Amino acid sequence: MITPQSSLRRSERSRRATLDAALELCTEKGYGRVTVEGIAARAGVSKKTIYRWWTSKGAVLLEAFTDTFVGATPFVDTGDIARDLRTHINSAVRLTSTTPYGPAYAGILSEMQYDDALAEAVQEQLVGPRFAAAEARLRKAREQGQIPADADLPLAVEMLYGPVYYRHVLRKPPQDEATVASLVDHVLRSLGAEPGSPG
Repeated sequence: MITPQSSLRRSERSRRATLDAALELCTEKGYGRVTVEGIAARAGVSKKTIYRWWTSKGAVLLEAFTDTFVGATPFVDTGDIARDLRTHINSAVRLTSTTPYGPAYAGILSEMQYDDALAEAVQEQLVGPRFAAAEARLRKAREQGQIPADADLPLAVEMLYGPVYYRHVLRKPPQDEATVASLVDHVLRSLGAEPGSPG
């Protein structure tokens, strides 16, 4: 069935209002105290509308987080893989250290341990696409001769992201730019690359 354009606009307004409301409540109350009822009331939509589009509050906050995360952490290509990875990881660290995104993501990671549907959504909507994008950027660097041909790219991605997730989940202080630079250099050297020597 074709939906009239006005209905599409109303749906997008409702979607955006719901995502914004979820993030606002996460800031005000903390992830654990956010409810679908509260999100609906703040957004000015019905619970039925929310459950038509999402399965849980975790799913709402995951979409809100992912919408911002993807735009805030691009994989640029300046021709220098070390610089580009530092830019990406620093952007990810900044976002996950900022309210409401950090607390929202911490809540999502905690809830997915006992919510299989949310865990699957995190993998499909966030982790899988981000890992694929990181691997694609590393593959481009390999094609440009910045990374050896036999480099294990999937392992390199895990090595890059692992410390970021580790610190976030355990609520340790986030990496500063010097620590991120050291991490990127270590990963590239483990691949047999020489950081800071593009092309």
